Amino acid sequence: MKESVISIVLGGGRGSRLFPLTNTRSKPAVPIAGKYRLVDIPISNCLNSGLNRILVLTQFNSASLNSHIKNSYHFDIFSKGFVDILAAEQNVENENWYQGTADAVRQTMKHLEKYEYEYILILSGDQLYQMDFQQMIDFHKEQGGDITIATIPVNAKDATGFGIMKADEEGNITSFTEKPGYEVLNDWKSEVSDESKSKGKEYLASMGIYVFTKNVLRKLFDEHEGDDFGKDFIPAAIGNYSVLSYQYDGYWTDIGTIESFYEANLDLAQDLPQFNLFSSNPIYTRARMLPPSKINGSYVSKTIIGDGCIIMADKVENCIIGNRTRIDRGSTIVNSYVMGADYYQTAQQVVQNEADGITSMGIGKYCYIDKAILDKNCYIGNNVRIIGGKHHPDGDYDTHSIKEGIVVIKKNAVIPDGTNIM
Repeated sequence: MKESVISIVLGGGRGSRLFPLTNTRSKPAVPIAGKYRLVDIPISNCLNSGLNRILVLTQFNSASLNSHIKNSYHFDIFSKGFVDILAAEQNVENENWYQGTADAVRQTMKHLEKYEYEYILILSGDQLYQMDFQQMIDFHKEQGGDITIATIPVNAKDATGFGIMKADEEGNITSFTEKPGYEVLNDWKSEVSDESKSKGKEYLASMGIYVFTKNVLRKLFDEHEGDDFGKDFIPAAIGNYSVLSYQYDGYWTDIGTIESFYEANLDLAQDLPQFNLFSSNPIYTRARMLPPSKINGSYVSKTIIGDGCIIMADKVENCIIGNRTRIDRGSTIVNSYVMGADYYQTAQQVVQNEADGITSMGIGKYCYIDKAILDKNCYIGNNVRIIGGKHHPDGDYDTHSIKEGIVVIKKNAVIPDGTNIM
């Protein structure tokens, strides 16, 4: 029964590798696809799987995430469903904040006593995928598992960056290693589908998605003092409990770096994206009641445009354009993610700013922007050129950062007329 499951979304990560996007918000609160937040993905997967009792654990830079969840997820008064926030807290028993994934859940267990449940589904708040969790839970029940870990077949190159499981033909996980070197990979091949094997994907990487039987999780917490599931609890459980691998063959990516974030977003605008926003399983988010977007005299191709945008650019291609974005005439935006704005400046403000020589929110006239991410509420003047590429060394500056050749304009940054970041 679906009522036997509690879902926990881990939303407290610092996300330092996604800086500066995580300078004022937690990683799961980072905007994605022009109108969503990363945390909308696991929550939507839960709701589409019929699981509507969801707790989101928050800690670092949590104000934006808390506000988004509060304003997005509401159930009618006759429903038993909820999406509730559990913020990290100090108390008389423990003065520490969450020390890791397992410690966050350990500190949360006392809040779960008021619910009836047999299984706990634990999810990361910063991954992009579509998955029916009910199938994973059914697998866990049918196989009599104590712990089930969602795994995905990866190739040798990717395997060195993940926790790798070795599973037998029945799906029992027999061993685990963290980020193995190339020299030992041959010993870590597992049984995978013929399709995965044909692609060289013979290694099972942990997706950071777990199903625990409640009593087993409580027992593990009594037996071990570790802080992380991947580093501490899973290795300790293998051989002592029934630890199963649930293989997932669909698209999944961990949004861990600026480069992976950039690539995952721009892929959404392709003809056949790996992650399908237009499937029968919707991604839920906050309903903002914005007007439709308006486009005037622009060539637009392979671009997703959010709500309430005003676009007069010459060209927008291979881009994600977020809610309330304003792009003035003569500008070209390619290979970029423009996150948009949290609010509008009035038409009178924009006209007055132009008369006074003040930069307005949005992208001004005759700009050229390529291979960039513009965080929310950016003020880009006229005749600005922002061109990313591998010729840029990594660096952090007042108005922007450069990571892996991608120029990231910081939230609320003002880029004056004629600026060149090339």
